Amino acid sequence: MSTDISKFRLLLVDDSDFSRAKLRTLLTQNGFNVVGEASNGNEAMRLVKEKKPHLVLMDVVMPEMSGIELTEKIVQTYTTVGVIVVSSLTQEQVVMQAIAAGAADFIAKPLDPVQLIESVTQYLTSAARD
Repeated sequence: MSTDISKFRLLLVDDSDFSRAKLRTLLTQNGFNVVGEASNGNEAMRLVKEKKPHLVLMDVVMPEMSGIELTEKIVQTYTTVGVIVVSSLTQEQVVMQAIAAGAADFIAKPLDPVQLIESVTQYLTSAARD
């Protein structure tokens, strides 16, 4: 049985317009439903409440609130929302902080499109079974 990935709502959070556009293009070309984009933590929290995404793809370095803090806040406040961190900060400490904050996965920039699609698909299909 295959899962229809287009039924899942994704939210992109990154202060870089270029990074968000690249993510959006890659995801929508692969059949994913991107319902919103945010460039900072406060905007992201508002959109999570409003759009009720299944999954948030998030950068680490952003104004107002780091992606690590935001991941923790989202995961604690909205227990059905998953987070995958997408960042160029790939030091082990940052990866461990992201996972400890509740991120389901950590994907390094520059993006490997295959890894991104596989990670998002795996998360959403496992979430669909729960």
